[in-house]
Amino acid sequence: MATAVNIKKQRIKRLTVSALMIALGAFIDLFCKLFLPFLTLPFGGSISIGSMVPIMVVGYAFGIKTGLFAGFVYSLLQMVLGMSTVSALFLPGSDSYTNILNAVLICLIDYVLAYMALGLSGIFKGRFKSTGASFALGCALSLTVCYIFHVISGSIFYGAWAEWFFSDTVMAELSVSSWILEKFSGAGLATIYSLIYNACYMIPETVISVVLCFPVARAARSLKLFEAHPNKSDAR
Repeated sequence: MATAVNIKKQRIKRLTVSALMIALGAFIDLFCKLFLPFLTLPFGGSISIGSMVPIMVVGYAFGIKTGLFAGFVYSLLQMVLGMSTVSALFLPGSDSYTNILNAVLICLIDYVLAYMALGLSGIFKGRFKSTGASFALGCALSLTVCYIFHVISGSIFYGAWAEWFFSDTVMAELSVSSWILEKFSGAGLATIYSLIYNACYMIPETVISVVLCFPVARAARSLKLFEAHPNKSDAR
């Protein structure tokens, strides 16, 4: 009986914390988009100052399965918050490449799979003496996988912007841009465009998130969300 009660309490705790972290992540992201619009890139993607860290807290605290589910729910919330962008994908005759299949695939890769990847944050749990280090490495991996999904989506569905990106934006001022345009075309050019464009916001986002991992890990330990390590070095 006691075991059943404990299991129920753990389940309630998992659901409650997951819901709070998803809401917190969405709030931080929305705040940045509303009050720090200069952090948003013109064709999607933004530096959200650690908005994905709360989702990765779920993955580390409760395991990859729960983290993947939290990432899935967060992806749906992101689609709702970005409804103006998402809905445009389904409008016939728009300039967003669109047929329904492409629109669905964009939502699947750019939102669902990308944000579900945040649930991988607990993959290094218990591998190091420092909880902060384990969490930071897990977050770095999660965000790298997230970046890869964004690159895949960008290279397939937004590659038509590649030539413009290297010839008519600030990128055109760099000598490497003319070299890229001379050496690459088609799928190759689209892939390079997507790698660079998505790196413009994912690299700063990853650096900010990894730095935040250490104080967040300490706070999570004090709240008993992360397991304490018996070694004192874990307090780092």
